[in-house]
Amino acid sequence: MKFGIFFELSVPQPLSRSDEAQAYGDALEQSRLADELGFTTAWAVEHHFLQEYSHCSAPEIFLTAVAMSTSRLRVGHGGVVCVPQINHPIRVAERAAALDILSGGRLDMGTARASTITELGGFGADPDTTKMSWDEYVHVLPRLWTEERVRYEGTTFSFPERPVLPKPAQDPHPPLWVTVTSPGTERDAADRGIGCLGVAAASFKEQERRTADYRKRIQQCDPVGKAVNDQVATMNYLFCHEDDAVATRVGGAMFTAFGMLNSNLLWAREVYPTPAYQSLGNLAAGGVARIRDDDPSRQRPVPEGVAIGDPERIVKAIKVWESVGVDAINFLLNTANLVPQEQVLDSMRLFAAEVMPHFAEGGR
Repeated sequence: MKFGIFFELSVPQPLSRSDEAQAYGDALEQSRLADELGFTTAWAVEHHFLQEYSHCSAPEIFLTAVAMSTSRLRVGHGGVVCVPQINHPIRVAERAAALDILSGGRLDMGTARASTITELGGFGADPDTTKMSWDEYVHVLPRLWTEERVRYEGTTFSFPERPVLPKPAQDPHPPLWVTVTSPGTERDAADRGIGCLGVAAASFKEQERRTADYRKRIQQCDPVGKAVNDQVATMNYLFCHEDDAVATRVGGAMFTAFGMLNSNLLWAREVYPTPAYQSLGNLAAGGVARIRDDDPSRQRPVPEGVAIGDPERIVKAIKVWESVGVDAINFLLNTANLVPQEQVLDSMRLFAAEVMPHFAEGGR
């Protein structure tokens, strides 16, 4: 089991430049500590116009700073919005290759097509075409990274023959992923031989179903790239404390705040019904069950499987994720600067000391 960290770079209201600077500075410090502690990857999303929820509109710049201040931590560009009105595919390939070079070959390349009408509408993009454009991107990006000259005539974009430079450091190219928010995307990933990057919470049962389907389908894939990436990652939340009650109080507030921000987004499917966006909001099918107790005073404010609690509780949850076939878990560490930075860092240290050894080779 691999453990990564996952950044939205959310900022509290009322929005201020100092709070934005704090969110970026804290994230860089968390990345440096993650590198020291043995986390494997720092992922950063790409979002636009989503006030408070995510101020991470230039992840390639943020990830370059992460790469320059770490030595082992991989940088996850997850996921680049594959919509021509937002990112031209040649510019995506160029920026990714430069980031791979500067990081010494530590780039993981996630792809996405945006979920909100706020973002798509802000760039004048048609939601009906984003699935087509994403498919064209994942087929053309490996060519732009590996072929000397490329010409492309497609449905959503075209370009004349050109040498696209530079080429990435990794041979043949960085691993490709697709972000998964709704059921069915894991099949798209498997069919194309790319990694399944979960960015929305799913129940144990739902994740097991998706993972089994992915593993079966990828055996017969037609790879879009020169190498198959057959990894399954899921998103989670992390707050680890020796006192489970403290962990629940602090981490639960962070978890709830992120859910509230997420629920306020203007999802494309809710305002623009289209077969291209078939699920409502960012909710996984089946949901994640709350831990139930006959005594309401003892109910925890976080669902089963979320890594918020004391080390023993978190170990038990992760063992279940491991049993359903997940290869990696990426943790959201904070929401809108809600948790004091020193508490976030202490949580990471305790997790590394008391939880990670259980999942290392020959673990406890």
